[in-house]
This record gives sequence, structure tokens and C-alpha cells, in this order.
Amino acid sequence: MQLAWGPVLALVAAVSLVHLLVATRYGWHRDEFYYVTSGRHLAWGYVDQPPLTPLLARAAASLSDRVLPLRLVVLCVQSATLVVAALVARELGGRRFAQVLTAGCIGGGAIFVGASLFLGTTPTDQLAWALIIWTVLRALRLGTTGAWIAVGVVVGAGLENKHTVAVLLIGLVIGLVVGRREVFGTRNPWIAGAIGLALWAPNLWWDARHHWITLDMARVLADKQGGVGGSLAQLPLLLLIFPGPLIVFLWMRGARWARPRGEGREFAWLLLASVVIVVVFTALGGKPYYSAPMLVPLFALGAVATERRYQAGTTGRRQVGAFVATSMIVAPLLALPFFSPAVASALRPLDKEPMETYGWPDIVGQVGRAVAAHPGVVAIYAGNYGEAGALAKYGKRDGISVEIVAGQNAYRDWGPPAGTPTNVIAVGEFDREFLERSWADVVMIRKLSLPGGVENEETANDAAIYLCRRPKGTWSELWNELSYLS
Repeated sequence: MQLAWGPVLALVAAVSLVHLLVATRYGWHRDEFYYVTSGRHLAWGYVDQPPLTPLLARAAASLSDRVLPLRLVVLCVQSATLVVAALVARELGGRRFAQVLTAGCIGGGAIFVGASLFLGTTPTDQLAWALIIWTVLRALRLGTTGAWIAVGVVVGAGLENKHTVAVLLIGLVIGLVVGRREVFGTRNPWIAGAIGLALWAPNLWWDARHHWITLDMARVLADKQGGVGGSLAQLPLLLLIFPGPLIVFLWMRGARWARPRGEGREFAWLLLASVVIVVVFTALGGKPYYSAPMLVPLFALGAVATERRYQAGTTGRRQVGAFVATSMIVAPLLALPFFSPAVASALRPLDKEPMETYGWPDIVGQVGRAVAAHPGVVAIYAGNYGEAGALAKYGKRDGISVEIVAGQNAYRDWGPPAGTPTNVIAVGEFDREFLERSWADVVMIRKLSLPGGVENEETANDAAIYLCRRPKGTWSELWNELSYLS
């Protein structure tokens, strides 16, 4: 069965055009600053991710100091995810309609559209999961060593991008043990596993040398969102909102179709894998979007079920297609910066990410004026990697020549500067008490603000600029107080 290249690529082109219209409308996302900076500190790992996405971000940023190259990379990642989703539908027995419908679900699924706003580990992780699922389905069909080698390669690459792939593998293995146990009687899956482990080994080696710091990071993130209870409370997002409210019925239809006594019961192992993945992430206190890439095969199952339920040209197919097309219009409007900053700010309760790409030059300008007004400042201490990255990128334009220091996550491992933090400008979402642990004299200069009173994370959380004097030690002596995981 061939892939319907013509309509699938036409859909990819339409989705890409929509994204390109607003790709550079606001600016850099805080995470993009971080990934580029991380990529410039080349390593086999970081406290909060393996090296692949930072490496991609560094390569993109080397082409231009503007944000467009990063957005072109994420657009390529999203386009590839759409194509691979269609390939998954084909492996599940889907023909032209099912393939295009599945790709459309990814192009209109809220979690996929939202992730494509900026270059980060989420869209690349979505692509990795889709590739792994597709290559596993293909290897099960072909049964060749070459097909399983491909599985090992994409597994290894996925693990070098984000550790959530390990939970995907747990789900797939359990699903296959229950539903396709005979496959483990051959050497091929074991070859794939060995290849994947070999490709992941450099990152594992880095993590081991750093006392498995990524596990500490995972615990911090889990605690931040309330552990198991927080994960359970957010499950409705995964089940109803992340797929896209207009097309949520499609993954449910796919689940019914592939249930153990359903027409598509040969793929029931995929349903078991999905359940295992959600249970594991919930038990670990993981964020609900970690499991969201499993919507790719679930949407594909729903598309195949729809294709077989309705004959070509019937009203049923047209109605389902209309729901998907509508979702492909609505989701970008809400998740991408189509609206003015004032409207996007008002919509932050629905989706905060567009406003996280807005206002960084204004914030840096306010910090620059504070530095200029206080001669003798030796450094700027930033509260998070977004602020530090924005200051590094835009600071020279505003006359900032002092060193920029941050202690969050990977910045912590890059270490403190030499000397003593005599007079320091601190900017961030600090409690005064936090700064007073390291400086005896802390004075707020002003709160950060954005034109028109719009809000991003900094302004919503009362981030401010402080003048900090009379340090209680050197940078090295204070570093344990000033560095943290969050």
C-alpha cells in the first residue's frame, strides 16, 4: 500500500504556510534562549535534557541572530511528524482517506500545534515517538533485521533528545509481550535494543558522572506540579483538550475499534501500550503532555476505523473531514501569535505560550536603564534562563556590558564567575528574602512591565529589578544559595 504523497504533502504545505505567516511576529521564546545557550556549552547531557535539541538550536542560531532559523527547524520537525503520522495510518491498514485524516489530526491537534510555536524538546519528542511507533509497526510487518535496525536507530536518537522515550519503550514492550509475544522469540528486537542502548550510552555516561542529576530534576518537576495528585488532576487535559475538542472523538473511536474484541483487535497491543504509558507518567508525577504523542497512533486507528465505517464519498466521511478541517483552523488561531499582544494576553489562561515569545527586548531595556543608573554594578543576576538568555542576546544593544549570571538548571552547572558580587542588579521573580540570604542590602528598583499592561510570565509573577549590595561572600561561597533546579 502506497502513501498518498500528493494530498499528504499538500496538507503539509498548507499547515506550513499558516505557521510561516506568524513565525516571527513576536520573537524568541524563553526556552529557545536556553536551548541555544545550552548548545553553545556542548555536552552529552544537561540537567533537564539530553543534547539533541540544544545541538539543533545551536546550528539554527549559527545561521542568523534572528529567530526565523529556529522556527524553520521546528516547522520541518512538525511537517515530518505529519508525514510520519500518515505512514503510521498506512501501517495500520489505512488508505488515502485515513492517511490524510491522520495527518490532519496532527495539523489540527491542540498539543501538536501548540508545540510547534517554538523550537524545543516537545516537538522533537513528538516526532521521535511517531518515528518509533511507525518503525515498530513496519518491523512487525516486514520481520527483517534491517527493519528492526531502523527501530534501534530512531530509539537511540529519541533517547538523545528526551528521556520520556524510555517510558514509550516500557509501554511498547509490555504491549508487545501481551499482544505479540512471538516477536521476542527472534533476535531482531534484541538487536534493535542493543543499537538503541549504544546510541544512548554517551548521555547515560554523562548522567552517571553527574550523579544522575536528571532524576533529581524529574523529582523537582514532579513536586512542582503536585506529584501523582497533580498528574491525576490534569488527565482531562490529555484526554479531552490536548487532542483538540473538535476531534477528540477520533481517538476514542480508534480505541473502540482496536479494543480486544473489536474489528481492529490485532492492534489492541497499542491500546495497552497507551494505558501503560499514561499510568507510568501519572505514577511518576509527570506532566500530561509527556504522553500526548501516543495520540498519533490513536488518531490513526480512529482514521482507519472511520475509513472502513463509511464508504467513499458518503456524508459520514465529509462530516469527519469537516471537523478535522475546522480544528486545523481553530487550533492555530489559539496557539500561534495571530492576535495582538493585548488579545493574546487576555487568552493566557487558555494558552500562555504565545506571550512567552513577547516583550523580551522591553524587559532587557528596563534592566539596561537600571544598570546605567547605578555605576559600579559588576554583574546582573538573572532569576531564570529566559531572562539570562534575553539579556545575553539583547543586552549590548542597551549598553549592558557587565557579566550576566544565572543559577537555574544547566546554568548552575556552568558555575559562578570569579570574584565577589559587590554591587549586583538582580532581575527575576524573587522573594526579597531569597536575595537577602546572599546580600545584606537589597532594594527594589522597579517591577517589570510591558507596554499596554499586557502580561507574560515575568509580569504576571511580579518579577522585579533589585539592587543588591554588601555581599555575604564570594560568588563561589554563595553559589549554593543562588543556584537551583526548577
